[in-house]
Amino acid sequence: MKLIKVTIVYAFPDIQHIFQVNVCLGSTVKDAILSSKILKNIKNISLYKNKIGIYNKQVYLNTILKNEDRIEIYRPLIVTPNERRKKLFF
Repeated sequence: MKLIKVTIVYAFPDIQHIFQVNVCLGSTVKDAILSSKILKNIKNISLYKNKIGIYNKQVYLNTILKNEDRIEIYRPLIVTPNERRKKLFF
């Protein structure tokens, strides 16, 4: 079976966690995240609460991967962009 290489990224303001894994062609985003062991290394990630994207476009856990995809696990927003703008001007 053909393998493809994908990267999984989770970033804090001061540090990025980057995992590279090889998965079988036809694997999903969920398959790659689980095989990367990122969930064991970073405790505050939830597959069902955190949004997931590939190259800054939101995707679902059942999205089929392509070679060299970059899976990004997004942290929840602390302040929405609208709230931030209000604080800057008021």
